[in-house]
Amino acid sequence: MKVLFIFNHEPYDGSDVAWNGLRLAKNMHGRGHDVRIFLMNDSVDLARDCNKKPDNYDNDLVAMLKEMYQNGVKLKVCGTCQARCGIYKNEPYFAPEIKATMNDLADWVEECDQVLTF
Repeated sequence: MKVLFIFNHEPYDGSDVAWNGLRLAKNMHGRGHDVRIFLMNDSVDLARDCNKKPDNYDNDLVAMLKEMYQNGVKLKVCGTCQARCGIYKNEPYFAPEIKATMNDLADWVEECDQVLTF
């Protein structure tokens, strides 16, 4: 099964929305599913090395996402949002090839069996 996770939340916003979404994506990937993650709005900070885990937060979400990406989870990040969104506007993503467009997102929505948003 192909599952698309669309993230919108800022990574360390005081909630566990991004963390729970990443945990579910990792679990689905571990079960052998084709997992795809698309980051937009303030969630784009998940793909920036400059985004460091706050001292009061248990989990390093950027490291978690990088590990998932290195282990085969497909990842794309909104190119427009790079300059417009997140705390670290205009900072680069940790992998230049993940920069994407709305056309990429539309393709993934059409290709996937399920689409989940966080």
